Amino acid sequence: MRFALRRRRFLFAVGVIDGLLFLCSSTAIAWSLAAADPAAAEQGKRQDYALIVGTVWGPDNRPVAGIPIKIRRGTDKKPKWELMSDARGEFAQRVPTGTEDYVIQADIKPPKGQPKPEITVRIDDNERKDVGLHLTELPKK
Repeated sequence: MRFALRRRRFLFAVGVIDGLLFLCSSTAIAWSLAAADPAAAEQGKRQDYALIVGTVWGPDNRPVAGIPIKIRRGTDKKPKWELMSDARGEFAQRVPTGTEDYVIQADIKPPKGQPKPEITVRIDDNERKDVGLHLTELPKK
């Protein structure tokens, strides 16, 4: 009985010591990385950004998953960001702060003679804008 109790205490002590050693070594590694790379230390600081969050809606007013989305600045011709709506039809993109117009476009083949569905959003600072992109017709698979 004494042997089992001593063994349990020993294993508990070893486990505690191992946990403390792991904690100390991981903290030391993090500090050395921050000292060696100032950019890594800067990552801990809060970065300013604006956020565009949207939902893609189908013709039946239900969210649509898997729709390719392209986002570009209003003054640019080519998209800077490309993403896809998730299972709930939602998408989100961080954009730089400041006053800027962004064009959000569903990258689908529209019916003949119609433009691709798109909306324009104005960001003024580090704010969040929620938008809805409505499709008149679902893309063919």
